[in-house]
Amino acid sequence: MLDKSIVSMRDLSARLKMQGINVNTSTFSKASKIRETEPFEKIINKLNKSLVNKKGKEAAQALFPIDSTIISLTSKLLWTKGWHQVKLFCGINSITTEVGGIVINFGQGHDSKEGKKTIEEIPVNGVGVMDRGFSSNERIRKLLEKKDKHFVLRVKNDMKLEMLENGQSKLGAEKREVEVRIVEFCDLESQSEFRIATDLP
Repeated sequence: MLDKSIVSMRDLSARLKMQGINVNTSTFSKASKIRETEPFEKIINKLNKSLVNKKGKEAAQALFPIDSTIISLTSKLLWTKGWHQVKLFCGINSITTEVGGIVINFGQGHDSKEGKKTIEEIPVNGVGVMDRGFSSNERIRKLLEKKDKHFVLRVKNDMKLEMLENGQSKLGAEKREVEVRIVEFCDLESQSEFRIATDLP
């Protein structure tokens, strides 16, 4: 009965009605407000633990790709408040497949200034993966302070870069520069350069 065409309670309700089962989504929604979440949390935790044990990835480093997207708001009620869109930040744990660090920001805050709470959700021993929108010297400095979490962050090509004798690089303008390992990739076909800042060896 359940397949990929069912992606919401409304879809499920319509499918049940076609089979002669009358379901009121409003009643279901009201029931969910008083329903205990603990049994569901236990089931999810047990399934996640079973999955990790089965795949043998308990000690593995989870990748935690982080991104943001802009969602246009269509409600006139929100428009009257001057809110036309929101920016959604989140990441996903590659081992547990759980989405984490969900933050909704009203307006157009830039990724380099926003997304702090999402980045804090990088799992212990995990690797946060971010695009250049999240890149700033201050962010790299704070990421380097976290010894139990790691990062791979694409940095902008126009940022000043100076190679050091110890294999690290000085990134950014004077007074704001940060010392970090930079890995560079080059696509000869498109003549594009990619700079990645990381604390991984």
